[in-house]
Amino acid sequence: MRGVTPAMADIDYPPNVAPSDGLHAHVRRARDRWRRLPLPVRIILGIVGILFALWLILFITKGRFLKGPFERILTSRLERQVRVGGDFQLYFAPLAIKFRAEGLHVANLPWASRPDLFRAELIDSRIAPLSLIFGAKYRVPWLELRGAAVDLEWSRDHKSNTWTFGDPDRKGEPLNLPLIRRALLAGTTLRYRDPVLQLATDIGFETVRAQDTRFAQDIRFSGQGMMRDRPFTLTGGLLSPNQTISRGKNALAARAVAGATVLEVSGTLPGATELEGSDLRLVTHGPNLGLLFDFLGVAIPDTRAYRFTSALTKAGEEWRFTHLKGHFGDSDLAGKMTVSLPRARLLIDADLATQKLDIIDVGPFIGYDPDRLAAQGAAGAVETVGGAPRILPDAPLRVEAIRNFDANVRYTMRTIRAPNLPVSNAAVTVKLDHSLLTLSPLTFDMSGGHVASDIEIDARHRPVRTTYDIRLSPTPMGKLLARWGVEESGTSGTVKGRVQMTGLGDTLHDSLGTANGRIAIILPAGSMWARNVQLSELDVGTFVTKMFSGKLKQPVEINCGLIAFTVRNGVAAADPILIDTKKNVMIGRGGFSFRNESLDLAFRADGKKISLFSGQSPVGINGYFAKPGIAVVSPELLTRGGAALALGVVGTPIASLLAFVDSGDAKGAACGPILAGASAQAQRTKGGQPRDDVGRGTTAKDEKGRGSKGEQKRQDKKFLGIF
Repeated sequence: MRGVTPAMADIDYPPNVAPSDGLHAHVRRARDRWRRLPLPVRIILGIVGILFALWLILFITKGRFLKGPFERILTSRLERQVRVGGDFQLYFAPLAIKFRAEGLHVANLPWASRPDLFRAELIDSRIAPLSLIFGAKYRVPWLELRGAAVDLEWSRDHKSNTWTFGDPDRKGEPLNLPLIRRALLAGTTLRYRDPVLQLATDIGFETVRAQDTRFAQDIRFSGQGMMRDRPFTLTGGLLSPNQTISRGKNALAARAVAGATVLEVSGTLPGATELEGSDLRLVTHGPNLGLLFDFLGVAIPDTRAYRFTSALTKAGEEWRFTHLKGHFGDSDLAGKMTVSLPRARLLIDADLATQKLDIIDVGPFIGYDPDRLAAQGAAGAVETVGGAPRILPDAPLRVEAIRNFDANVRYTMRTIRAPNLPVSNAAVTVKLDHSLLTLSPLTFDMSGGHVASDIEIDARHRPVRTTYDIRLSPTPMGKLLARWGVEESGTSGTVKGRVQMTGLGDTLHDSLGTANGRIAIILPAGSMWARNVQLSELDVGTFVTKMFSGKLKQPVEINCGLIAFTVRNGVAAADPILIDTKKNVMIGRGGFSFRNESLDLAFRADGKKISLFSGQSPVGINGYFAKPGIAVVSPELLTRGGAALALGVVGTPIASLLAFVDSGDAKGAACGPILAGASAQAQRTKGGQPRDDVGRGTTAKDEKGRGSKGEQKRQDKKFLGIF
């Protein structure tokens, strides 16, 4: 029978049913079964069928026909010219997306120094398809790059970068690398430029086959660059173990060297660029920790030579440095630190502790040169300026650098090694919020007392404005002055005080040199050894009498005392210095200058009772902060000596003693205003009368040595030869 194949001839059909009718019946039954399926099932099966057809087409053609659409779509999406010069493949193989392109070029922004952001002679990769839809990062199980070059740059105003796609004026975002499990790199280079951080580096990558049996292949990298005009080198490798194919880990070893600063990182990564869950160890050492933090664009105080080790891992957007320990100078340091980028701004959060802190290591924190301190010790804090010694540091706050990050650091110091400074248990919380730096609270124990401070450095505007508020709780005078000859036995007096000032300038010297405010030290009722008080008062008669009577160690009672200064434009004037004891009233005049660090003070005591052999003339304190001097023999004392000589010539030797007799007419002080820290104008005698023998806060000399206006003639006479 013509038109009928043997296979069709072998089919048995019911009587009176043609073959074509059987085929139609089979199609109808299939259609009926399809229609009986629920609509959602038919939709899903339809989608699967379409996807399978697309997959099959792409697999057969390798997706080469998508080259044109690929270039057009990416050029539009990225707003960069994208072109493929050679072969192009884009298909599923079988489930991962295979992307291969020869001569791929992605154009750079017009302001960049290189024409291409990315170019490669060959790129061959496998991409996890679901990561293109879900997840924050693309997952790339395999990547091969040959002859590739990547150019990463920030603009000069640090608002744009080359790797943030879309609108060219769009704010630059942090670099977000895809998660690459395995890679094969040949002739691949990475170039990075950041004008603000003054960082430029060029790194080359190459995959080499390992010579041992542990590693199948290594990705070696090496490069060099400049950081703030300092050259550095970078070497290392990503060592991929044999089990990488079964999702093993990659061993990382890297070393960066910049002069004497060395940073070494070793450990394992889950993938070639997968830092999440990394298990790394950091070792760093060098002459100054501040140089290391420059790599982060972070300004920290300079330090002496250091060495630290730390465990290092990445969790989310945080880099965590844990089990941190080591030393800087002669001091230890331990704790933890986290570096993150919330809201695209660098944040450092740390808890640090030092068990033993050498006072020399504190110097760089406030601006002293760490190299000078390391070489000269405490003497390295003193410099000669204009022929005069200067101790207040003049190192500027790095205002531009602190604008780049925020910080929240808690730091405790248990023991502080300082020969002449009995300080321990110090603690400070340092916060930096958009150029507002606060040290609050800054506390420490001192000689049985406690100091609490709040310091605010506002660098949001120029000039920098610093506010100081330092409070000394009641502190035993015996312990505080023990190093200056005061014995605790028989000394029950206490000292408390407060410093409140505000200054302008980005150095400690400038800030204090322009400061305005008040300094007040209060002495409540107490006692002190007679020898110390009487010698400071130069009351020879009382001292000699007590020495021969065996009462030299009998304490002298202090009713109340106030040592206060009013600070105007960096010049501190006594306002007042007034100490009332049981038998004397001590008064001080003069002041000091933060501008040139000069001292010009005078103290004298008047007896409340008549005293023989009294040499009560002013004791002067002069010189500079770094080199103070004491003028015990003053012109007034010499005048008394001359008078005694004249009386001895004219009369009898006994008559010459009259020149050293104190009539004892000193007026006792009202302790209320003294204990309140009031100014000189508010001071009163014990009878309630205003005092006219204390400074008014106007007697300190300015930086050129000129006396301030408004000094009273009576005070000038009383402090003859001192001013």
